[in-house]
Amino acid sequence: MQDRRGMSGGGMLLGGGVIGVIVLLVQMFTGADLSQILPNDMTQSAPSNQQVELSEADREMGDFVSVVLADTEDVWNKIFAENNMQYEEPQLVLFSNAVQTGCGGASSASGPFYCPADRTVYMDLVFFDELKSRFGAQGGDYAIAYVIAHEVGHHVQNLLGTSGETQRAMQNSSSTQANQLSVALELQADFYAGVWSHHNRDYLEEGDIREALSAAQAVGDDAIQERTQGRANQETFTHGSSEQRMEWFSKGYKTGDVNAGDTFRQLGVRVR
Repeated sequence: MQDRRGMSGGGMLLGGGVIGVIVLLVQMFTGADLSQILPNDMTQSAPSNQQVELSEADREMGDFVSVVLADTEDVWNKIFAENNMQYEEPQLVLFSNAVQTGCGGASSASGPFYCPADRTVYMDLVFFDELKSRFGAQGGDYAIAYVIAHEVGHHVQNLLGTSGETQRAMQNSSSTQANQLSVALELQADFYAGVWSHHNRDYLEEGDIREALSAAQAVGDDAIQERTQGRANQETFTHGSSEQRMEWFSKGYKTGDVNAGDTFRQLGVRVR
């Protein structure tokens, strides 16, 4: 794990307040870059290589993220070995405001994400404060653990070739079909997060799974759209509804069976 929170990576940042939070979540769940249509006073250039001293709480959170990442490595190494495969461990980068990645520059408005080009998960932990304070998630350490496990799930999909197959299928599909393929991919990452949780069930504390489910509910497409647009449009979903996200995380947690997560077949979409 790399902790780059002590310096800015440069890029375009979004202003604070409710509008900034809305833009953050819209970009995270639709992939749209809204920086070009925002008023000038809503954006600013991130300072490059500006050093910032981390607080004790920041350092403790960094330690927690490192522990969660290491635990995902233990679980997925074991699962891959059981299936006669070798797991290649991802990197995880913590950043503040903006970061340069193998997939290009990104700001905090992107939310946590996985870049397949450099096989790295990127996170600005301020996302979790916004998710709790503005969008009603319960919060807690296991909400963060769930998101890390979800992004690591995308890494698993990358290693298995699922991501590449889905991307090729999306390029040859209508916008509606492409959205359905995206939903299937995201729900499978939720399922993999549940599988990881299953393998840690003996170490979970009371309320941990509730924290994960609360986060999954808060980041459902319908919940995001209803808060930002006033209504939900299922045809534009790219990550799945709150109910779907909780359902597939729960299925992974209950079964622990990596082979039980064929979200594509369940949604009636094909990648081959």
